[in-house]
Amino acid sequence: GTGSNILSALQDLFWLLKSKVEKQLQIISVLQWVLTFLIMGIACTLILMYILCTDCWAIAALYLAWLVFDWNTPKKGGRRSQWVRNWAIWRYFRDYFPIRLVKTHNLLTTRNYIFGYHPHGIMGLGAFCNFSTEATGVSQKFPGIRPYLATLAGNFRMPILRDYLMSGGICPVNRDSIDYILSKNGSGNAIIIVVGGAAESLNCTPGKNSVTLKNRKGFVKLALRHGADLVPVYSFGENEVYKQVIFEEGSWGRWVQKKFQKHIGFAPCIFHGRGLFSSTTWGLLPYSKPITTVVGEPITIPKIDNPSQKDVDFYHSIYVDSLIKLFDKYKSKFGLPETEVLEVN
Repeated sequence: GTGSNILSALQDLFWLLKSKVEKQLQIISVLQWVLTFLIMGIACTLILMYILCTDCWAIAALYLAWLVFDWNTPKKGGRRSQWVRNWAIWRYFRDYFPIRLVKTHNLLTTRNYIFGYHPHGIMGLGAFCNFSTEATGVSQKFPGIRPYLATLAGNFRMPILRDYLMSGGICPVNRDSIDYILSKNGSGNAIIIVVGGAAESLNCTPGKNSVTLKNRKGFVKLALRHGADLVPVYSFGENEVYKQVIFEEGSWGRWVQKKFQKHIGFAPCIFHGRGLFSSTTWGLLPYSKPITTVVGEPITIPKIDNPSQKDVDFYHSIYVDSLIKLFDKYKSKFGLPETEVLEVN
C-alpha cells in the first residue's frame, strides 16, 4: 500500500511538472512572436548597421548584397519553408490561447481564393497561427491549397524580418504581389487579407464584434480581375486577447493615430495584456482567451478584366451578407449570445 501511494504521488508530481513546463513553453512561444511583431524589424536594422561599423563589416555587406539581389522575391510569392511552418513552437503558440481552425466547406484546387479575415484585433494572432503555420492543420483541412497571409509591404524592407516572414508564406499586401500569386502561380492559391487593417485595429476591444468593411472594396475588385473566389473568415475571440485605450473621434489621440495610419501604414495602439510572470499584472503577453477562426463558404466570382463600380458594389454586398450570416450561424457555438449583432462600419 505504501509503495503504491508513493508511486501515485510521483506520477502526480510528474504530470504537474510536465504541465508547468508546457505552460512556460507556451508563454515563451507567444512572447517571441510578440517581440517579433513589435521590434524585430527595427532591431535587425540597427544590428546590421552596427556590424557595418565593426571588423565583421564584410558579413553585413554580403547580406546587403544578397538583399539587393533578392529584393523582389516577396512580390513573387516569397520563399516559404515547410520546415519553419511545422516548428514545434507554433503548437505551443496554438495551445496558449488555444487557437482553432474550423472548416465549413471544401475548396477546389482548380480555383484561386481571396480570404477576407475579420476582425484585425491588435496583432492578428489567429490569422498568423492558422495560415502562416501548420499548427492548426490548414494543409490537412484544405489539401492542395497554398495559403498566403498578406501584411504591410514595409515589413519586407526590414532585413532578416523579411526572410522570417516569407518562410511562413507571408506576402506583401500590395497589387504587384497579389497579381503575381493569382495570375502566375497556378491555381490552389489562397491570399488571406485582413480587410479592416489598421483602421479596424483602433476599435478592437474585448466584448466588441465590429468590422471595418463598408468602404473596403479593393479586395473585391482584385477578385473580379482574377476570377478568384471570395471566402469570408471570422475569428471569434480575436478582440478578447488584449485590452486597448480607445480614443474618441475628434480627440488628439485619434488624430495622432490617423496621421500615423495615413503616412506610415499602421496605427499606434495603446494596449496591454498580462505580465510575463503573472496573469494579474499588465504586460505585453496576450491574455489566454480562445480564438476560433471559422472559414466560410466560398463565393463564386466571375473573371472581369475591367470590373465596373456596379460590379464591385454587387459582389461586395454579397460578401458582406455572407460574412454576417457566417457570424450569426456560429456566434452561439463560441460563447456569444444569440442577440449579439456584428457591427459593420
